Amino acid sequence: MKKKDLDTLRKMLEDEKTKILRHLEALSDSAEEDLDQGSGDQVDIASLEINQANIQKIGKRETFLLKKIDLALKKMDEGTYGECESCGEEISVARLMARPVAQLCIDCKTEQESMERRYSAAQESEEEDDIIEEGDEY
Repeated sequence: MKKKDLDTLRKMLEDEKTKILRHLEALSDSAEEDLDQGSGDQVDIASLEINQANIQKIGKRETFLLKKIDLALKKMDEGTYGECESCGEEISVARLMARPVAQLCIDCKTEQESMERRYSAAQESEEEDDIIEEGDEY
């Protein structure tokens, strides 16, 4: 990978990390403000609980992405950034520009998603079979 591309990708990752950290801080501040105003009728309290659950969900997603960004930056420092974790081939620069935290080349990612779909379809089929068998008891 060209140094220019690597520098561009590092900047993208660092900028995204900064943006996420700021957003998580804002979410935390917002959550604290909501908790301070925690009184009200049942509707207000229910709304507050829903808002808190949504904030936690967003926070978990962003924390997970932060871990992936940190891993990508670590790999850059180690000189292994852009190597597919499955097959060891180089991940295309175009893929990394679109998704800088990518850990798999497009072929391995496609295969992984295909396996997940097959597994998901098999799970759904098993659940449907279980429902049908339970219904046979009548």
